[in-house]
Amino acid sequence: MNRILSLSLLLTPVLLATACARASEEAVSSPATATATATASAVEATARATIDRELPLAIVHKTASCGCCGVWADHLKAAGFAVEIRDTDDMHPVKQRLGVPAGKASCHTAEIGGYVVEGHIPASDIKRLLKERPTARGLVLPGMPAGSPGMEMPDGHVQPYTVELVLADGSTQPFAQHGQGG
Repeated sequence: MNRILSLSLLLTPVLLATACARASEEAVSSPATATATATASAVEATARATIDRELPLAIVHKTASCGCCGVWADHLKAAGFAVEIRDTDDMHPVKQRLGVPAGKASCHTAEIGGYVVEGHIPASDIKRLLKERPTARGLVLPGMPAGSPGMEMPDGHVQPYTVELVLADGSTQPFAQHGQGG
């Protein structure tokens, strides 16, 4: 079991970096009009965003080369969060320090209001977490589901996905459902 866990911990950053790079490549290879429209929309939403002083600072840990992480940070800004970006070459120690369960990683990790927020989680779910204040480590969204914030699709398609609540013991339970049927 320890061998499997160790292998998982070693391969996760490689697989995530590959997926993030692939997402960036796919965005570049999409029709120029769709990319320009999505970029203009994100810039416009960020410019209109006003910081909600009631919301805590979102500290977003990511690799410098990950484009989808920056788009997710813009999603938080548009929802009223003040965002501080911390680029790092090695995400593993951050995820380990914050208690992200093995197999539940994504490409970026945030610290918001005393909680860990792992992956492309919608701002509405984060706001719900902060309002309800459950005894938990935070929220995780493993992988990079198509249509989640930062992974928007030109056609608006949202792959069904489940945001999970990480309990104090590291176990998870469903927190929110998104996408078709969610």
